[in-house]
Amino acid sequence: MPSTDSYNKKVNSFGTILVLLFLSPLWLFLIWFVFPKKKMVVAIVDKTVLTTEGQEHVSLNWVLLQEKYAKANNQLYDRSQDYFGFFPGTNKNFELKGLERFSPQQIEKLSDDADLAYVTDAYGIYKNEWYEKGDEKERSGIVYGGMSDQDIEFLSGMKKKHKLVISEFNCLGSPTSPVIRLKFQELFGISWTGWIGRYFDSFDTTINTELPKWLVRNFKAQHKGAWPFKKSGIAFVHSDDRVVILEKGIELVDEFPAIISNQEGQDDYRLPKKLNYSFWFDIVEPDNNINHTIADFNINVSDRGMKILEMNGLPNSFPAISLHKHDDYQFYYFSADFSDNPIELETAYMKFVPYLRKFLYNRRDPMDRKGFFWEIYQPLVTTILNENYKKLRDNHLGK
Repeated sequence: MPSTDSYNKKVNSFGTILVLLFLSPLWLFLIWFVFPKKKMVVAIVDKTVLTTEGQEHVSLNWVLLQEKYAKANNQLYDRSQDYFGFFPGTNKNFELKGLERFSPQQIEKLSDDADLAYVTDAYGIYKNEWYEKGDEKERSGIVYGGMSDQDIEFLSGMKKKHKLVISEFNCLGSPTSPVIRLKFQELFGISWTGWIGRYFDSFDTTINTELPKWLVRNFKAQHKGAWPFKKSGIAFVHSDDRVVILEKGIELVDEFPAIISNQEGQDDYRLPKKLNYSFWFDIVEPDNNINHTIADFNINVSDRGMKILEMNGLPNSFPAISLHKHDDYQFYYFSADFSDNPIELETAYMKFVPYLRKFLYNRRDPMDRKGFFWEIYQPLVTTILNENYKKLRDNHLGK
C-alpha cells in the first residue's frame, strides 16, 4: 500500500491542478461570459484622446467591462466610441464630439437619460503632440480642450436630478477657464489651489526624457539659470509658472507622494492603508461643509522641505479622494490622473481576475502604475459603480 505521505502528495498535486485549471483564462472568460449584463447609462467626457486606445479613460472601461455594464441598447461600452470629446482619425484628421455641439434641450435630455457622469480628462489635445511638429515636451497652442459651459450645464443637471457625478484631474486646471472653474467650484464645493505636481524618477535633464522642458525653463528663469537637480523627487508647478522642486534625501524623507486612506476608505471602498503614487496630481481644497475625504496625499519632508513648502503656501498633506454622498446627489473628485493607467483591457473579460492582482504588476517597482490600478482604482470605482447600480435597481423596484 502507498504511504500516507505519498497519498497526500498526490491529493495536493491533483488539487493544485484543479485550481490552475479553474483559474485559467479560458475558464475565467467563460464564467465572465455567462454573467448577465447590467444596464447603466454612463456619460464619459474625455477631451484628451490622442489615439483610439482611449488611454485617459481605459481604466473606467476596464471596470465597465469586468462588471458587464451595458448601454441603453444592451451593448457593452466601447472605449473608442462611447465618450464625448476628441475623436482622432487618420492622416491627422479628427472629429469634435463634445457637449459643446449640444443644444440646451439635448443637454437636458442627456441628464435625464444618464445614470452617471464621469469627466476623466479635460486637459485636451495640443498642436505639438497632435501634428507632431516641434517638441511635444514643450507647450504649444491648443487644438481642443478645457471644460465648457455645456459641460457645466450637464453636470448641474445631473446634480439637480440627484445623480452620480465623478471627476478627476485634469478638469479644473489649464486650459479650463477661471470662469468655468468657479462655476464648478460653486456647484460641487471643490476649489483648485493653482498647484499641480508629479513625481519624477530623475531630475537629470540628460537622461530623463519625461521632464517637461517648460518646467525646467521656468525654474531656471526664477533661479538665475540654475538647475542643480539630479536625483529623484517631486515637482510642483503653479498656474502662474512658479516651480518648486523637492529632491530625495534633501527635502524629501520619502521620495514618493503617498496616498493614505482613512478607515472609511479602507472599510467601504477596499482601499489600501498606504500606496505610493508616481504620476500627475493636483492640489484642491474641498469645502468641508459639503465634502469629506477618504484618502489624502502625504509628502514626507525634512525640515528643509517643510520650510520650502511653507514659503510657497504648499501643504504636505492634501486630498486625494473627496466625496459628497447624500440623498441630494453623489459626487467624487479624484485629485490625480486616476483613469490613466497602462492596463490591458483584455483582462477585463476574465471574471475574478482582481483576486489575482498581486501577479499582474511588479510589487517591487513603485513606478509600475498598474499597481495603482489594481490596488486603488479598480476596487474604488467598482464599489462606486456597484453601489450606484444597486441604488438604481432599488429605485426601479420601488416604483
